[in-house]
Amino acid sequence: MSRKTPLLVARDPADWTNAFPQRHFATRHALSEHRLLQLDRLIELARSMPGDRIEYNGNQAQHGVAPEKQPVVDLAPAEIVERIETAGAWMVLKRVESDPAYKALLDEVLGGVARQRGYQSLHEAGFDDIEGYIFISSARSTTPFHFDAEENLFVQIKGHKFFHIFDNDDRALVSDEDLEINPARHRNIAYKEEFEERAVVYEMDAGDGMFTPHLWPHWVRTGDSYSISMAITWKSAPVIRMNKLLAANGLMRNLGLPQAAPGRRPAWDAAKVALYSASRAVIEPLRRSEGMRRMLRGLVFGQKANYFYKTRQT
Repeated sequence: MSRKTPLLVARDPADWTNAFPQRHFATRHALSEHRLLQLDRLIELARSMPGDRIEYNGNQAQHGVAPEKQPVVDLAPAEIVERIETAGAWMVLKRVESDPAYKALLDEVLGGVARQRGYQSLHEAGFDDIEGYIFISSARSTTPFHFDAEENLFVQIKGHKFFHIFDNDDRALVSDEDLEINPARHRNIAYKEEFEERAVVYEMDAGDGMFTPHLWPHWVRTGDSYSISMAITWKSAPVIRMNKLLAANGLMRNLGLPQAAPGRRPAWDAAKVALYSASRAVIEPLRRSEGMRRMLRGLVFGQKANYFYKTRQT
């Protein structure tokens, strides 16, 4: 890793020791003027991405919207980015690390974080399976209530954003079933207005950011101008194991075999993780093309697993 000044720092440097990776905290970054994160370059990126790496809809969703009621927008992805000030749309470009320039940027950011935490390499710091997600949203857009199966450094590049985050241990908000990883189910989870009194709200402008721990529920809204944000994500070894278990539980629930929450039957948990790992080793080489990914999702989880195609004629 290089020895440059870090591109991202914690507002309170002690948070790398006292909060990370269990609790959320505020960060600052120097990415807002980076050439890869400007609209003209993001238009090019949207044109280059496979169809299942782009998700978009109308920006009028509420934070508790049912998946089937998500508004749609009838524009091509690159056109949405080009017209984002007036498009009335929300978009995410997924897995941008597939582009070598974006991969290098993600590695540079996390390399600086690793050094701040006293590590000499990304792997030593637990930064494995690094991915990037870029959010491009019109004014007054909402990302509904959901959780992410990764650890996440979220950075605000342009515009104003409000990030509402909730305690992952509060089962009055999100059930053990909700936390299972299940591609047959839309990521949005049920939300009630009374949840909001339990939220911590991060108000972010360009240059602000935050660390979001694994599986912490949240919803996000933009301010009165268009917004560009990026999630820099990774999976440490404990997160990878937990995700395998949650995915195995989600798959077994689809088969009519609901499982106990993680930790209640440790030996059975270990067996499910081993079986899931073996099956993924067989399937993963088949997922290199978009067509195969789409077919496999449909075969294993049903056509609802391909929900992000709903706005396209494909």
